[in-house]
Amino acid sequence: MCRTRLATTSPLLAILMLVFAGLAGAQDPAAMRLSDIRSGELLVLRDPASGAFQPLPKLATEFDIVVSGMVARASVSQRFRNDSSDWLEAVYVFPLPEDAAVDTLRLHIGERVIEGEIHEREEARQLYEEAREAGQRAGLVEQERPNLFTTSVANIPPGEEILVEIGYLETLRFEAGSFELRIPLAITPRYIPGDAIGPAEGGFAPNTDRVPDAARITPPVRTPDQPLGNPVALTVALDAGFPVAELESLYHDIVTSRNGQLLTVRLAAGQIPADRDFALRWTPTVGNRPEAALFTERWQGVDYALVMLMPPPLAALPDPGPREMILVIDTSGSMAGVSIEQAKAAVDLALARLSPDDHLNLVAFDDEAWSLFERPRAATSATIAQARRFVARLQADGGTEMREAVTLALRGAPDPERLRQVVFITDGSVGNEVEIFHQIEERLGDARLFTVGIGSAPNSYFMRKAAEVGRGSSIHIGDAGEVAQEMTALFAKLERPALTDLSVAFPEGAEVYPATVRDLYAGEPVLVHARLENLQGDITLEGRSGGRPWQRNLTLTEAEHRGVAQLWARAKITAFEDLRFLGSDPDVIRLAVIDTALSHRLVSDYTSLVAIEREPVRPEGSDLRSDEVPQNLPQGQIFDAIFGPGSVTFGYPSTATPAGLLWLIGVALLALAPVLVPFRRRKRQRT
Repeated sequence: MCRTRLATTSPLLAILMLVFAGLAGAQDPAAMRLSDIRSGELLVLRDPASGAFQPLPKLATEFDIVVSGMVARASVSQRFRNDSSDWLEAVYVFPLPEDAAVDTLRLHIGERVIEGEIHEREEARQLYEEAREAGQRAGLVEQERPNLFTTSVANIPPGEEILVEIGYLETLRFEAGSFELRIPLAITPRYIPGDAIGPAEGGFAPNTDRVPDAARITPPVRTPDQPLGNPVALTVALDAGFPVAELESLYHDIVTSRNGQLLTVRLAAGQIPADRDFALRWTPTVGNRPEAALFTERWQGVDYALVMLMPPPLAALPDPGPREMILVIDTSGSMAGVSIEQAKAAVDLALARLSPDDHLNLVAFDDEAWSLFERPRAATSATIAQARRFVARLQADGGTEMREAVTLALRGAPDPERLRQVVFITDGSVGNEVEIFHQIEERLGDARLFTVGIGSAPNSYFMRKAAEVGRGSSIHIGDAGEVAQEMTALFAKLERPALTDLSVAFPEGAEVYPATVRDLYAGEPVLVHARLENLQGDITLEGRSGGRPWQRNLTLTEAEHRGVAQLWARAKITAFEDLRFLGSDPDVIRLAVIDTALSHRLVSDYTSLVAIEREPVRPEGSDLRSDEVPQNLPQGQIFDAIFGPGSVTFGYPSTATPAGLLWLIGVALLALAPVLVPFRRRKRQRT
């Protein structure tokens, strides 16, 4: 859910703001009228007096992905089309996998290709803006979150297009015997907590004291009466390195072809709207399940390694004993529709797995958080029945004040006789991720926190990192048919953690990330990245399984694979970025990330890729119009539950609104709010 605290005004004020926003539209005599439209088109109002509109930039995206073993190299082609009569700057906020190592930017102009260069973020932005003002075609790629990026393309001529090519690497997820490639294609609108500190400047929410970059992570969203846009084509060339027994696309129809061991996967429809994640899963044939994998690369005279080791099988693990289970349910507006039903089904399955020796509590949250019991109670049949009644009454609306839910879930001292396990069931649609990670780290103690990502496009960065900080694990439920399977897998982990007290030893002189390996759960591998002095010696993994010592060794050998060096650098950058919620010196973090990102040519919070055409193309005196490409609302979400009456103030995605003027009007109207509409707090029914 994506309201700010300023969004608690009345429908009357929201309507007034939209009226002012319409009156603020800039005049443009070259703009078209609705009577001129002959086909489906997404327009922006330019002259309210005459009813003149302009078409927004069109975008088509194509993914070309090559999978080799457990590494994927992706090329993302974004084709921006300008069908208006203006010179155009197009801005597009888009998702990528949360561990993507973005290292390539190319600007295709006709037959010419302009290679992007890596710079510190402020310098790259300055170079781009200078080129934009000078009339040169330019492209810029910036990271907003590890799974959220912005492409800006300046000086697209009227009636023409520019192709921006972005390249990235990622390691695949391996779990329960299967590999998975997941490509996020939509953005669940982020809830922005805090008090506004300036205008929205392009986003549907202003920057706040708790999310100072809110405007950059809240792109405009298509309304229900607007056609879906941003079509996506996709091809995956899969060289698994072993015979594949099963290949499935979880949410889209596909067609496959085979050439030896190489499988080629395409979308059956050719193109799909960018409104939900694409997920491809494949399983080795019997006897080909990998126990270990080693990939190495010699890059600029230095050796790098990527290592995967599997823990012991589930059957060897003992029962962990009684637990204290805290189930946390997101009931914010972005969960309305199918997501809240999936969440309720997930909770019901969780309740069914508890025994009378376990203790139980439930926490729900939207604008505020509340719990079923003051403290956890024994999971008797009466307690579980009470919990089911509590869940049945939950409805999805309001904001996403997750910080309050974390506080409530981790309050009080845990029972020393029980392992406290907290399960967060949410779509993760928050903009203050680092704030919440810091809170989890601060309050976790000996508990374990697990995340269940709900919906067609959850915030994967939040889901995985929250579980990592919480020393737990994460799963994703993208469809109602997955609830039973995924929750069964999660509870197998909850009931039988596989390895604890883990350590990984490389030969002397190695720089390894992550430096500390978290606890592992059934079916999960150990994944580490290392920079080595040479490829000699052994890697030793040690830990405890079922209270007994466990060890596995792997001898370093040459296994050349391009991209391993960039993946190591991405892992190092992630490790330093994580120090932000551990209270480390921000300047130390910034300098370390910049040094690694520049030397390995990677986009990060502090570095960006920029590509600039040498000669100006926009005629002197011609104006440049800037538009954001609007997003599709993820499949299954309900627009009015997120942007409807009562949450419109800064949440309504009007691409025709000049943000600075709207902010000034909003401040004035909010000052009058106590006079116009009495403040009312919605009462909750509690058990």
